[in-house]
Amino acid sequence: MVYKFRVILDTEEDIFRDIAILEDDNLEDLHNAIVNAFGFDGMELASFYTCDQQWNQDEEIPLFDTGDNPGEMKTMADYPLTSILDKNQTKIIYVYDFLNMWTFLVELAAIEEVEAGETYPAMLFAHGEMPAEATEKSFESDDMRDDIYGEFEDDLDEDDLDMFEGDDHYEDYGFEENWN
Repeated sequence: MVYKFRVILDTEEDIFRDIAILEDDNLEDLHNAIVNAFGFDGMELASFYTCDQQWNQDEEIPLFDTGDNPGEMKTMADYPLTSILDKNQTKIIYVYDFLNMWTFLVELAAIEEVEAGETYPAMLFAHGEMPAEATEKSFESDDMRDDIYGEFEDDLDEDDLDMFEGDDHYEDYGFEENWN
């Protein structure tokens, strides 16, 4: 059987690739197909993340074993596609290059028969141009940030900040200048 995926870059613009890959292939093979389809050089770390139907991230499946004991952590090569994805579990998240955080929503769109003469993996369709840089991710909402910091900012005024000015008033705080 062939698994057909739509791999969507997490951006405002519509940028996606449709990829076909054999069901017996593993997540590392899917990683390589995504890298090729989006034109990356494949030199960066990457991970897949299992998720629920609302794309809430769960278990990490890394490209390489980064655990303390070699061989203890399972990697992409250890997971055949059929062990992670099927008709009921169709979604997985892919992150490439942890400095830039290229994030992709990967969805199993179809499971079909192998086409004679076709080589897999194959890019079936491409839509949209890759941006020069990854979309900046916000891991907290502005409301959350305001809730956390706002209460402190509201309580401080200029008089409160004056106590921190001056150079050598360490004795006022109960510790010596060269305390370490």
